Amino acid sequence: MKKYATITVIGRDKTGVIARVTNYLFEQHANIEELEEQVTRGQFSMTLQASWAKKNFNAAQIRDGLAGLAAVLGMEIKVRFTDPNRRQRFAILVTKEPRCFETLAQAVANRSLKADPAIVIGNYASFESIAKKFKLPFACVPWEDRANAELKALKILDEHEVDFVVLARFMKILSPNFVWRYKNKIINIHPSLLPSFPGPQAYRQAYEHGVKIAGCTAHFVDMHLDEGPIIAQGSFHLRPGMTLPQIVETGQKLEAKVLLKAVKSYLLKHLDVYWGTVNEV
Repeated sequence: MKKYATITVIGRDKTGVIARVTNYLFEQHANIEELEEQVTRGQFSMTLQASWAKKNFNAAQIRDGLAGLAAVLGMEIKVRFTDPNRRQRFAILVTKEPRCFETLAQAVANRSLKADPAIVIGNYASFESIAKKFKLPFACVPWEDRANAELKALKILDEHEVDFVVLARFMKILSPNFVWRYKNKIINIHPSLLPSFPGPQAYRQAYEHGVKIAGCTAHFVDMHLDEGPIIAQGSFHLRPGMTLPQIVETGQKLEAKVLLKAVKSYLLKHLDVYWGTVNEV
């Protein structure tokens, strides 16, 4: 039985970082299964998937060695060990709209979603009562200062050993600094058939443009926000005479359904992201 880990490296760009990290993992008998890196305005970011044969695996030694390497390089290096046989733990990020959250929470309650919601994070304290209705832990993180808010949220995700994140109509933009730490592990629902009508007023734009079909898109969040790899989509026809409130109500029901479908696909199938496209393998 193999042991697996996801390792993220973030800091000021400098020569030799990839070599130092991969050489250390080689010394620890790791097999590097996937590696992706980029440099943006002088910041180096790398995410790496590694595996070990059980006989060569020493979690404490690997963690301590990477911490020492981080100190030497002056960079942040984090490792998350994953067990393929363990139920996935996920965080739900919310703002005010409850429908997507309630659909996910109900799916967990009736055991149709085979994962454990470890924490609900909202940027409004008023959402706590809805989380409590489903007996889920809630943390309020105000988002006026994005940098500090993201630091607090990342700390909460670490403390709860979160494997992936679901944005259940979380109406805040996540920075590349946040996204890179959960590469292809943040699932968002967008109220539009992307890439048309991006942004929070998608239904209004569709209504004002007189479109005949509207819909929503569940996708992985990447550095380009709503342009991330698409997991699932849904659509509905706009009937003659439909008002904007009717369109929004129909769309929000569909959002919840498509988001749940995307999360189930993530859990039940291996979704391979290749050149920005999600494939089921």
